[in-house]
Amino acid sequence: MQPRTDQRTGLAYGIAAYTMWGLLPLYWHLLDDASPSEILAHRMVWSLPVAVILLAVLRRWSWLRPLLRQPRRPGLILVAALVISANWFLYIWAVNSGHVLEASLGYFINPLVSIAFGVLVLRERLRPLQWTAVGTGALAVVVMTAAYGRMPWIALALAFSFATYGLVKKGIKLDGIEGFSAETALQLLPALGFLVFLGLRGESGFTTGGVGQALLLSACGLATAVPLICFGAAAVRLPLSTIGMLQYLAPSFQFLLGLTVFHETMPPERWAGFALVWLALAVLTWDALRAAQRGRTALAEAAARAGETGAAEAAPAPAPHTTEQPDPPRPPGLTQ
Repeated sequence: MQPRTDQRTGLAYGIAAYTMWGLLPLYWHLLDDASPSEILAHRMVWSLPVAVILLAVLRRWSWLRPLLRQPRRPGLILVAALVISANWFLYIWAVNSGHVLEASLGYFINPLVSIAFGVLVLRERLRPLQWTAVGTGALAVVVMTAAYGRMPWIALALAFSFATYGLVKKGIKLDGIEGFSAETALQLLPALGFLVFLGLRGESGFTTGGVGQALLLSACGLATAVPLICFGAAAVRLPLSTIGMLQYLAPSFQFLLGLTVFHETMPPERWAGFALVWLALAVLTWDALRAAQRGRTALAEAAARAGETGAAEAAPAPAPHTTEQPDPPRPPGLTQ
């Protein structure tokens, strides 16, 4: 069990990570003079130097050689890089196109899609409350389709792409910084080529948007890496149930930004759709907390039984009688 101070530190890191992810729409909005594709390319290019510096500081290079000896894993890293690139592009485009609320809906839906992937792809079994949460989430999509007058494709694409990314990452089996470094290494050359192409055409916001724009584009790597570092620090200090609850902070911040900063409209039918999603997540969280509590109780009981068994085995055996002892006195009324 983690020490209490370690858990408090992990909680601070986790809140910081999800808060930064939740406030990213403000950062992308500062760059709305640049195209989403250029912002994405800068995010890829500037992320790699940050990743290399982190690896150098932590001296974590030993994973490279085993990775290159297994051709399947670099192939999965390429798939992960493509999927997360699509997710990043769509998210940046959604923010700068006035769809922050629908983007937040995508990340609210994401845990439900991940559970559905677990059933369909990994053949996992769901508990009854998990089925209830998934069914409620599906009903929410139907309600939101009626609310928007179309399928909420931005939310669904964000949810499915990020869930696919998580599924692929399970097969890669690399820690956060290592996986991030490998993916950005594959993204570098295409992104750099695209930026050179924009520069040759005179369409680069980096060279034509002034010093402020150039600095903001350069800082995309930090905006990507710093929350990831905080998340990694939280993940090693906190139980998964706590991480699972913290993940709702980011879309909650995005939702509030969409309402209060970007002033997007929320008619009653959209409120109904979001309410169904929140209900599904509440059911899911309650079930996860209950399962975690049962697991801890079962573990504590098993440890207690093991302790009793060990104590009984360690107890000294009674010394053998070498002389005949007299019979103990019998209570009155008892016969032999």
